[in-house]
Amino acid sequence: MAWLVLIISGVLEAVWATALGASDGFKRKLPTFIFIASMAVSMAGLAYAMKELPTGTSYAVWVGIGAVLTAVLAVLRKQEKLSLSRAVLLTALIGCVVGLKVVS
Repeated sequence: MAWLVLIISGVLEAVWATALGASDGFKRKLPTFIFIASMAVSMAGLAYAMKELPTGTSYAVWVGIGAVLTAVLAVLRKQEKLSLSRAVLLTALIGCVVGLKVVS
């Protein structure tokens, strides 16, 4: 259960990071609300997962999922371009997250 909560929390990290960028310095209400709500739930999920999983592993997985999904969302929203080298590095990051699950 802790792994599932951790994965969902990582996804929510991408949500809050994207909403933070869209909030325009907290000037836009809906993205600001999404940022606050998703950050709170994401942090609570990370804290829950850390009760059963090692802190370093939990944090690395949480950040890895959030970073990859935030980058993917930026590409899908046409805010960033996806180069071959960037795609390879993001794929490697995914591999590292999966590897942490395998060795845990």
